[in-house]
Amino acid sequence: MKTIDIAELSQQTGLPASTLRYYEEQSLISAIGRRGLRRLFDTCVFQRLALVALGKSAGFSLSEIAAFLLSNHTSSIDRGALRAKADEIDRQIHVLQQVRDGLLHVAKCPEPSHLECPKFQKMMRIAAKKQARAVKH
Repeated sequence: MKTIDIAELSQQTGLPASTLRYYEEQSLISAIGRRGLRRLFDTCVFQRLALVALGKSAGFSLSEIAAFLLSNHTSSIDRGALRAKADEIDRQIHVLQQVRDGLLHVAKCPEPSHLECPKFQKMMRIAAKKQARAVKH
Protein backbone atom coordinates (compact mmCIF):
# COMPACT_ATOMS: atom_id res chain seq x y z
CA MET A 1 0.00 0.00 0.00
CA LYS A 2 1.44 3.34 -1.06
CA THR A 3 1.12 6.20 1.39
CA ILE A 4 1.49 9.93 1.23
CA ASP A 5 1.95 12.32 4.12
CA ILE A 6 -0.16 15.41 4.59
CA ALA A 7 2.57 17.81 3.41
CA GLU A 8 3.01 15.92 0.13
CA LEU A 9 -0.76 15.63 -0.29
CA SER A 10 -1.11 19.34 0.27
CA GLN A 11 1.60 20.09 -2.27
CA GLN A 12 0.17 17.75 -4.91
CA THR A 13 -3.46 18.84 -4.54
CA GLY A 14 -2.94 22.52 -3.80
CA LEU A 15 -5.17 22.18 -0.73
CA PRO A 16 -3.81 23.64 2.49
CA ALA A 17 -3.05 21.13 5.24
CA SER A 18 -5.69 22.87 7.35
CA THR A 19 -8.32 22.03 4.70
CA LEU A 20 -7.17 18.42 4.61
CA ARG A 21 -7.42 18.22 8.41
CA TYR A 22 -10.90 19.76 8.25
CA TYR A 23 -11.94 17.25 5.58
CA GLU A 24 -10.72 14.52 7.91
CA GLU A 25 -12.80 15.95 10.77
CA GLN A 26 -15.82 15.92 8.43
CA SER A 27 -15.16 12.24 7.52
CA LEU A 28 -14.48 13.08 3.88
CA ILE A 29 -11.00 11.55 4.06
CA SER A 30 -9.23 9.52 6.71
CA ALA A 31 -5.63 9.17 7.73
CA ILE A 32 -4.28 5.64 8.04
CA GLY A 33 -1.54 6.52 10.49
CA ARG A 34 1.25 8.94 11.26
CA ARG A 35 4.87 9.48 10.41
CA GLY A 36 6.07 11.52 13.34
CA LEU A 37 3.53 14.31 13.68
CA ARG A 38 2.38 14.12 10.07
CA ARG A 39 -0.77 12.29 9.08
CA LEU A 40 -0.38 9.53 6.49
CA PHE A 41 -2.97 8.79 3.83
CA ASP A 42 -3.45 5.91 1.42
CA THR A 43 -3.07 7.15 -2.17
CA CYS A 44 -6.78 6.43 -2.77
CA VAL A 45 -7.26 9.75 -0.98
CA PHE A 46 -6.75 11.46 -4.38
CA GLN A 47 -9.92 9.84 -5.70
CA ARG A 48 -11.89 10.88 -2.62
CA LEU A 49 -10.59 14.45 -2.91
CA ALA A 50 -11.60 14.46 -6.59
CA LEU A 51 -15.11 13.37 -5.57
CA VAL A 52 -15.20 16.14 -2.97
CA ALA A 53 -14.10 18.70 -5.57
CA LEU A 54 -16.72 17.46 -8.04
CA GLY A 55 -19.43 17.56 -5.39
CA LYS A 56 -18.48 21.08 -4.35
CA SER A 57 -18.47 22.28 -7.96
CA ALA A 58 -21.98 20.84 -8.35
CA GLY A 59 -23.10 22.80 -5.30
CA PHE A 60 -23.32 20.00 -2.75
CA SER A 61 -22.46 20.86 0.85
CA LEU A 62 -19.65 19.01 2.57
CA SER A 63 -22.18 17.15 4.72
CA GLU A 64 -24.05 16.04 1.60
CA ILE A 65 -20.77 14.89 0.05
CA ALA A 66 -19.84 13.04 3.23
CA ALA A 67 -23.14 11.16 3.02
CA PHE A 68 -22.13 9.97 -0.46
CA LEU A 69 -18.76 8.73 0.74
CA LEU A 70 -18.73 5.58 2.82
CA SER A 71 -16.08 4.97 5.44
CA ASN A 72 -14.70 1.95 3.56
CA HIS A 73 -13.35 4.21 0.77
CA THR A 74 -16.14 3.41 -1.66
CA SER A 75 -18.90 5.71 -2.70
CA SER A 76 -22.61 5.24 -2.87
CA ILE A 77 -23.98 8.15 -4.79
CA ASP A 78 -27.70 8.72 -4.32
CA ARG A 79 -28.96 9.08 -7.87
CA GLY A 80 -32.10 10.82 -6.64
CA ALA A 81 -29.97 13.46 -4.93
CA LEU A 82 -28.03 13.91 -8.18
CA ARG A 83 -31.26 14.39 -10.15
CA ALA A 84 -32.55 16.85 -7.55
CA LYS A 85 -29.29 18.83 -7.71
CA ALA A 86 -29.46 18.84 -11.53
CA ASP A 87 -33.03 20.19 -11.32
CA GLU A 88 -31.87 22.87 -8.87
CA ILE A 89 -29.07 23.86 -11.24
CA ASP A 90 -31.56 24.03 -14.13
CA ARG A 91 -33.70 26.43 -12.07
CA GLN A 92 -30.63 28.55 -11.28
CA ILE A 93 -29.67 28.61 -14.97
CA HIS A 94 -33.18 29.76 -15.89
CA VAL A 95 -33.08 32.57 -13.32
CA LEU A 96 -29.60 33.65 -14.41
CA GLN A 97 -30.65 33.67 -18.08
CA GLN A 98 -33.57 35.93 -17.19
CA VAL A 99 -31.27 38.25 -15.26
CA ARG A 100 -28.77 38.29 -18.14
CA ASP A 101 -31.50 39.08 -20.66
CA GLY A 102 -32.83 41.87 -18.45
CA LEU A 103 -29.39 43.38 -17.99
CA LEU A 104 -28.73 43.28 -21.72
CA HIS A 105 -32.07 44.99 -22.34
CA VAL A 106 -31.29 47.71 -19.81
CA ALA A 107 -27.84 48.21 -21.33
CA LYS A 108 -29.48 48.87 -24.73
CA CYS A 109 -32.59 50.62 -23.42
CA PRO A 110 -33.28 53.99 -25.11
CA GLU A 111 -34.64 55.54 -21.88
CA PRO A 112 -32.47 58.43 -20.63
CA SER A 113 -31.93 56.67 -17.29
CA HIS A 114 -32.05 52.97 -16.47
CA LEU A 115 -34.33 53.88 -13.57
CA GLU A 116 -36.91 55.05 -16.13
CA CYS A 117 -36.79 51.74 -18.00
CA PRO A 118 -39.98 49.74 -17.29
CA LYS A 119 -38.15 46.43 -17.63
CA PHE A 120 -35.48 47.53 -15.15
CA GLN A 121 -38.17 48.69 -12.72
CA LYS A 122 -39.83 45.27 -13.02
CA MET A 123 -36.48 43.55 -12.36
CA MET A 124 -36.00 45.67 -9.23
CA ARG A 125 -39.52 44.80 -7.95
CA ILE A 126 -38.90 41.09 -8.50
CA ALA A 127 -35.50 41.28 -6.76
CA ALA A 128 -37.03 43.16 -3.80
CA LYS A 129 -39.80 40.54 -3.44
CA LYS A 130 -37.28 37.70 -3.55
CA GLN A 131 -35.14 39.40 -0.92
CA ALA A 132 -38.15 39.94 1.34
CA ARG A 133 -39.10 36.25 1.03
CA ALA A 134 -35.52 35.16 1.80
CA VAL A 135 -35.44 37.31 4.95
CA LYS A 136 -38.70 35.72 6.19
CA HIS A 137 -37.24 32.23 5.86
